[in-house]
Amino acid sequence: MTTIDLQARHDTLAATLWPSQGRLAEMSGPVRATLLAVVGSLLLYASAKVQVPFYPVPITMQTFAVLVIGMAYGWRLGGATVALYLAQGALGLPIFAGTPEKGLGLAYMAGPTGGYLLGFLVAAVVVGWLAERGWDRGVVRTLAAMALGTGIILGLGVAYLTTLIGAEKALQFGLYPFLWGAVFKVGLAAAVLPLAWKALSKRR
Repeated sequence: MTTIDLQARHDTLAATLWPSQGRLAEMSGPVRATLLAVVGSLLLYASAKVQVPFYPVPITMQTFAVLVIGMAYGWRLGGATVALYLAQGALGLPIFAGTPEKGLGLAYMAGPTGGYLLGFLVAAVVVGWLAERGWDRGVVRTLAAMALGTGIILGLGVAYLTTLIGAEKALQFGLYPFLWGAVFKVGLAAAVLPLAWKALSKRR
């Protein structure tokens, strides 16, 4: 029986590909972190705007992007990246799914999707913390981390939606239609990160 050491620290994928020290650190410290956060926020924007045909409803790849960024960046930079994305949306940029048609800025964030947006931030921090303990290296633990992150997003989303329309409707409209899509994205994310680490080790 193996034990899981939650104290041991591991480099994230981003830190391995672009170290903050050494030969690849021409742009290090705040510049490196800012550049990675901006790139991550652009990926979140793109993932919110592209719909993928799925059953029973089309899905975006935004939760996938949130979880992958969180695990690839670690909890500090991953959380900061999602916070930057949310700040951009709060300022009125049309970067969320359904914007500008469904509103902009804080008014949109206080609407039905507000809990999911908060869930993005919490989930990125949680899965990033787990990645720093090596949970992104193997399929089983990556799958567990991604499932936990997805549960946080859906849980906070449905909890907030319940305050607006009641529990029964929140489950009907805010959870059940997205379960199969969530399973697909969790499985995809659980494959991507271990494969990235495997490819990186082979390159070395």
